[in-house]
This record gives sequence, C-alpha cells and structure tokens, in this order.
Amino acid sequence: MNLVSLSKLPFSTTQGWPELEKIHPGLLKVFAFIVLPLSLLPPGMLYYAGSNYSEVFLKGAAGKAWGEIAVVFFLAEMLTFLGMGWLIRQVAESNQLEIDYHDAYLLAAIAPIPLWLSSLGLLVPSLAFNAGLSLAALGLSCGIIYHGVEGLCHTLEDITAGAIVQTVIGVGLIAWALLLVMVMLW
Repeated sequence: MNLVSLSKLPFSTTQGWPELEKIHPGLLKVFAFIVLPLSLLPPGMLYYAGSNYSEVFLKGAAGKAWGEIAVVFFLAEMLTFLGMGWLIRQVAESNQLEIDYHDAYLLAAIAPIPLWLSSLGLLVPSLAFNAGLSLAALGLSCGIIYHGVEGLCHTLEDITAGAIVQTVIGVGLIAWALLLVMVMLW
C-alpha cells in the first residue's frame, strides 16, 4: 500500500479500503510499524513544546515535569488504542454490522494517524495554528472511521456508519479531553 492509497482513506469507501483488505496486514506488524512509531510523536512533541515554550499554550506551565507527562501521555495513548479497537467492534455489532477484531483494530490503528501527525504542529509556537491543525486532523480521522466502517463492513448504510463514527469519536474526544486535563493538572 502506498501513500496515494492511504491519502484516499478519509474520502472514499471504494479506494484504499479494498486494497487494505486484500493485503490483510498482521496486527503485530501494524502495531510495530504504524501505531508505535506514530504514537511516539505526540508525547515527544509535547515534551519539546512544553520544555521550550509551554507558556504560549498554557500559563504557568514552564515548571511542569514534561518528561513524566510525556510518558503518561504515551501510556494513555496505548490504552486508548486498545479500547478503540474493542469499541469499534462492539458499536458496529450493535448496529448489525459485521467486523472482526482484526479489522476493528486495523481501523483503530489507522484512524488516529492524522491526529498523531498533527502533533508536529507543536514545532510552531502558536495556539491558533495548533488548534486549527488539530481540528483538521480530527476531521480526517472522522473520515477514516466513517469510510473504514463502510469499507471494512461492506455496507453503504450512511446513517449507520455515521452513528458508529459519532459514538467512536465521542468516546475518543472524552479520552482526549481527559488527556488534556491530565496535562494541565500534572
């Protein structure tokens, strides 16, 4: 699978998803080459931004233990990944769609890629820039889940796919909000 195919995942049910199903990557390989390296970006960038210009984002944050925060953030990301794969499968099944654990965890691994990459925006010390970049990444992640549900569950039920996205993203936003609160309170 190439970058062109990956770039189509948030926008199409018929492009990229069939190829992904065909190659059926092993979950250990997906974890080792996608989830683990990309999930290291946000904690690393959080540490960098927090250590260098945290006051731009949060007043009174200069003295925080950014190394500890980054480690806890990474561990929370791993727990969130595990929970999201399970949640995707449960919500799909409750909507009478079939998705196996492999595909649910594959979707849970691919969906946060835009969010992980958006953490590179922390190289720019601007709250407005990072907020805009995060919103764009969230939109792309929603698109990946929406089209991933339709593509991997082989359904064109827009309302059902939308309901699944709403539930999964809602839980994801709650987890994200808890992570932000953890960063502010640490």
